[in-house]
Amino acid sequence: MWPTVGRELGPVLVGIGIVVVVIGLLAWSGGMSWFGRLPGDIRIEGENTGVYIPWVSMLVVSAVLSLVLWFIRR
Repeated sequence: MWPTVGRELGPVLVGIGIVVVVIGLLAWSGGMSWFGRLPGDIRIEGENTGVYIPWVSMLVVSAVLSLVLWFIRR
């Protein structure tokens, strides 16, 4: 149906899948236990409630994704 789109999109989807599997394996094995506990992440816990704002962790994710997308575009 769209032969050129499939040929260009296929390797990108495979690459994304590999990255997701690697991140999943790291999270499963405990290799990413530091994520969400960086200095600057806000955690407020009361007796019956808790609020967690992973501010610095999301900045790291944003920077890494920006770099990856910048490399892909080049």
